[in-house]
Amino acid sequence: MPLALFFKPQASCLLPSRASRLTPHALRLFFMKIIADFHVHSAYSRATSQEMHLPAMARWAGLKGIHLLGTGDFTHPAYFEEIKTDLEETGQGLLKLKGEKSTAAHFILTAETSHIYTQAGKGRRVHMMVFAPTIRSVEKINLHLGRIGNVNSDGRPIFGFSAKDLVKIVLDIDPACLVVPAHVWTPWFSVFGSHSGFDSLEECFEEETANIQVIETGLSSDPAMNRRWSALDRLSLLSNSDAHSPAKIGREANILDCSWSYGDIIQTIKNKDPQHFLATIEFFPEEGKYHFDGHRSCGICYSPEQTREKDYLCPVCGKNLVVGVMHRVETLADRPEGFVPQEAVPALHLVPLEEILGEVYAVGVQSRRIRKEYLRLIERGGSEFRILMDLSEEELRTFMDDRLADGIMQVRRGLVQVKPGYDGVYGQVGIFKNEAPSPPSSPQLTLF
Repeated sequence: MPLALFFKPQASCLLPSRASRLTPHALRLFFMKIIADFHVHSAYSRATSQEMHLPAMARWAGLKGIHLLGTGDFTHPAYFEEIKTDLEETGQGLLKLKGEKSTAAHFILTAETSHIYTQAGKGRRVHMMVFAPTIRSVEKINLHLGRIGNVNSDGRPIFGFSAKDLVKIVLDIDPACLVVPAHVWTPWFSVFGSHSGFDSLEECFEEETANIQVIETGLSSDPAMNRRWSALDRLSLLSNSDAHSPAKIGREANILDCSWSYGDIIQTIKNKDPQHFLATIEFFPEEGKYHFDGHRSCGICYSPEQTREKDYLCPVCGKNLVVGVMHRVETLADRPEGFVPQEAVPALHLVPLEEILGEVYAVGVQSRRIRKEYLRLIERGGSEFRILMDLSEEELRTFMDDRLADGIMQVRRGLVQVKPGYDGVYGQVGIFKNEAPSPPSSPQLTLF
């Protein structure tokens, strides 16, 4: 289904459904592969659950069906000590909990940094991800960053030097590292953000631009949106959860077909060959908390077209609206909605199982009932991703309520309603509000 069919501006900000990108038959192939979520945060980051320590993260990765998880926050001295204490290197650039079997979830060394600085006469705020191949490399990176900034105050440290300088610092220390602009469209803290970013990678990274080969799309955008801008064609698109609590791990992820080694994983990401980078697992981007424009304190949610009609001003208080991701994509895009390049890595849009349970039972996702039922389902179904993507409808109905099975099948078919997020407010997914029969065949359903 073309994107134009579900991005029509509506006063209620309620968007009609769209079809899933992949067939269930194709999904069955994924469980021989690596499902990876590279971007999470530890308990040492602000506004993060105190449960976010490595053993709990590994446990939840298992519940979700994540095989490879970023450590997050390796720049924080106390957390880095936990990494060295709790994990052991496998010899292939990955790590696992000490004493765990080789089949348990593995870790890859990652961190996020925040850069607040002035460039070209404008204040910039850009978040970056760093991947590293060894503990020794991280020790060198942390030693250098600790000399020029405060790495103790937050798991995601704030630096006064530029995102470009970070690229040079990290790659000079170890060329095997990977540096990735994080959630690139977020209004306040990203390379293309409407309130603090740039209009091109070249403007931000200058002579280091060639070393940017991968970007993270963020929860409020998906690959289809990013492909509308031809300037991004050479780049690989990653999707990660940016989880601040264990239950949020895996809400976005990547499916890779490669060996269990740091070098092969990084090369697979960079090459973006759909024979090996099989797919990304996505939020419906409308559910992201900066998808549309708006003003949270006034309850205003606007499409880009409505924002332009209002001259970018809130009709309630008269202040400037926060311009969201969809608007920013439209500003820079040079292609129509629905453009799919040859050899594109497919994307699969899912709704987390706890959210589906919350709608089925009309209970908040944080409730004890939802958590108890979630764990029961995982025990029977194997993992959340196996339930959401791999088990047949008949298999699902052997251990769950029929309405829950119906909800999962609705999500697989893309038959959901989404009230878009805006100005820090998450969007709301409705699965049963507009029930419909299976959609007709579509070119997007046959990418595999």
